[in-house]
Amino acid sequence: MESIIHCQGKAYRADLNMPLDISIPLREGPGSVNCFWAPPMETAPVVAGDFIGSTSKGGPVNFLNVTFNPHGNGTHTECVGHIAKEKFTINQCLTSFHFLAKLATLFPTRLPDGDRVILKNQIEEVLRPGEVEALVIRTMPNDGQKLSTNYSGSNPPYLHHEAVEYLVSCGVLHLLLDLPSVDREEDGGKLLSHRAFWNYKGHGADGIRKNCTITELIYAPNEIQDGLYLLNLQIAAFEIDASPSKPVLYAIKPEV
Repeated sequence: MESIIHCQGKAYRADLNMPLDISIPLREGPGSVNCFWAPPMETAPVVAGDFIGSTSKGGPVNFLNVTFNPHGNGTHTECVGHIAKEKFTINQCLTSFHFLAKLATLFPTRLPDGDRVILKNQIEEVLRPGEVEALVIRTMPNDGQKLSTNYSGSNPPYLHHEAVEYLVSCGVLHLLLDLPSVDREEDGGKLLSHRAFWNYKGHGADGIRKNCTITELIYAPNEIQDGLYLLNLQIAAFEIDASPSKPVLYAIKPEV
């Protein structure tokens, strides 16, 4: 099945029969991707009298309580409510789900202090103003270890706030990346890249980009080539700042 999408005055044909899932599934136990010292996801059957919500334990159905942290366990999409004093929820902020996206592969630059950072000039090389609504960043090296890495305490790569300011100036509404955060793991609470992306200055709602999202801990396998795609950004309807998410790319070609 094919669909025609329109963006920036151009038409594209997308093949909806060929989804490219770039999410990391939520799994129980320590073998799953994890960051910021969040405990692993856990499930436990509901027990009520003689009822147990586990077929493996003799119950009629699986009826599980699930405990997880959206930011620390698997792919997740967050809104400005992640850093705002005001109440914003991902369910209210993300109300459209299909976007023209660009996938770009970048090597983080190692700074003299040892930090690995995506810099402004690197984003300038892969993104033009007004080109797309969503930018998907794949960092190198890139392999299946990203599906199970525990990033806590490792000071993983991040984006320089000037790089974020540039992509915002280009009209990017949705930023997706395969890192735990757009900011340094420990930065004293500055959160410069988060603040730049949402134009959040710490008071009042004027100018806040509340319809914009950041999706972290994706995984784009190497066989998915850099270029333009249709992005379907799927979330659960959580009335909190973030939700586990399932971003899916679809190959597109210009409509003639």
